[in-house]
Amino acid sequence: MRSGQRVLIIGGKGQVSTSLLETFRTTSCHVRQLGRPAVDLLEPRSVADAIAKFEPTIVVNAAAYTAVDKAEDEPDVAKAVNAIGAEAVAKAATTAGAAIIHFSTDYVFDGRKTTPYVETDPIAPLGIYGQTKALGEHLVAAANPRHVILRTAWVFSPFGSNFVRTILRLLSDRELQIVSDQYGTPTYALDLADVVLGIAQRLSASPHSDCFGVFHAANTGSTTWFEFARAINAVAARQGATQRTIRPISTKEYPTRARRPAYSVLATDKLQNVYGVRLRPWRDALDQCVDRLFANRTAQLETKRPLPELEK
Repeated sequence: MRSGQRVLIIGGKGQVSTSLLETFRTTSCHVRQLGRPAVDLLEPRSVADAIAKFEPTIVVNAAAYTAVDKAEDEPDVAKAVNAIGAEAVAKAATTAGAAIIHFSTDYVFDGRKTTPYVETDPIAPLGIYGQTKALGEHLVAAANPRHVILRTAWVFSPFGSNFVRTILRLLSDRELQIVSDQYGTPTYALDLADVVLGIAQRLSASPHSDCFGVFHAANTGSTTWFEFARAINAVAARQGATQRTIRPISTKEYPTRARRPAYSVLATDKLQNVYGVRLRPWRDALDQCVDRLFANRTAQLETKRPLPELEK
């Protein structure tokens, strides 16, 4: 990436923004990460001021309200962050002459398909979270013609709160029951950050009009939450952890406040055709993630630093 490029990452200490910062710091561009309170999507003025001050060439919006069940009880807050706040980021980027890379979700789909969703499939979100992210897509696209909207799914990483870290924590002392009839694709945040870097490099050069629009970005392959948990269990066991029993249950046996799509696997052919990017299989990424988590824990023990609990 050219050294003169200025990349602003909007988002605090979440797993995607942390992965983005780690990845972009390996380049020669000028990168800055801003989260609350400096930039708060609930306060659009703070967004506009921060972007105007930094004068970015590319803005990456990794800030979002992601509490799927809680969103059912806080629809106004979810909308303020995922839609109105996202629009404010896109507008401010336009004013600064910057392109925007914005994250969306597989939960914009209703899960009625049985083959991977493509970008042109109709959206029909089942819950407030998906509805606000779908609205955010529309508002971002309308506010900034130089937009790349990346729908992704089931994100995990060594950072923040996610399914992998939760399962590792729970497996330390109990057997588990995990839903086995919801299908999707686990996506490694650090692989996703590599995708964003590749897109940013292309946008900083001479982007074609095809470079803008909606794209799906996810690791290859598909699975259920149950099989995902079993894979985490197996990788952890290779690191010396006790292997636990994980039992499959149905969605009906595990009711949640928000409805989830039964099938939300994302086709990523468009991303490969336009940007030449194809993510590796999710199982390979999971191996790397769990290895890194255990290596971090070992290093902390060896240096006698306090060992933090895995996130819930």
